[in-house]
Amino acid sequence: MSFDFIDRITDLRTGESIKAVKTLTLAEEYLKDHFPRFPVMPGVLMLEAMFQASAWLIRQSEGFQHSVVVLKEARNTKYAGFVEPGQTLVVSAEIMKQDESTTTLKAQGEIDGSVAVSSRLLVHRYNLRENDPAAAGKDAYMVEHLRRKFDLLYFPNAADEEFEKNAADASESA
Repeated sequence: MSFDFIDRITDLRTGESIKAVKTLTLAEEYLKDHFPRFPVMPGVLMLEAMFQASAWLIRQSEGFQHSVVVLKEARNTKYAGFVEPGQTLVVSAEIMKQDESTTTLKAQGEIDGSVAVSSRLLVHRYNLRENDPAAAGKDAYMVEHLRRKFDLLYFPNAADEEFEKNAADASESA
C-alpha cells in the first residue's frame, strides 16, 4: 500500500530546494478517525509530507542514484496549525548540508501563507546492493518505479506551456 502525501511538485531547484502541495480532502481514509467531529490531518502526516517532498528533492538532485531514501531523524519539529479538508498544505524544503549518505534539510508546511509545521530533517539514502550485491536488480526496479512516479508529480514549465497555448488560441480567434 502506498501513502502519498504530495499531490504535485510545483517548484524544484536541483540540489537546493523544492516546493510541493497536498490538498486535504474528506476522502482521506484516516479522517474518519482523526477526529470524527473535527477532521484534521494528523501532525505525523504533515511531517511525512515534508519528508516526502524532501526525498523527491534528494532523488532528483542525485539523478535517482539511491533506491532507498528514509527519514532518519526529525529535529525541532513545531506544530502551529491544523490542516482541514479543503485546505492546501504547501510544503517546502531546502538542503542545508549533505555528505555521502545523509542529507540535512530545513522543511516547513504552510496553509494560506501561515506556517503550520516546521522541522529540521535528517534523511539517509542508500542502495540495497550495499548490503547484498544480489539486490542490484531490486535497486534498478525501485529506481525505475520512482522515476515514473516523479514524472507524474513534476512537470516543469507546464504552466508556461498552457499560457503559450492559450495565448496562441486567443491570437487565432482575434
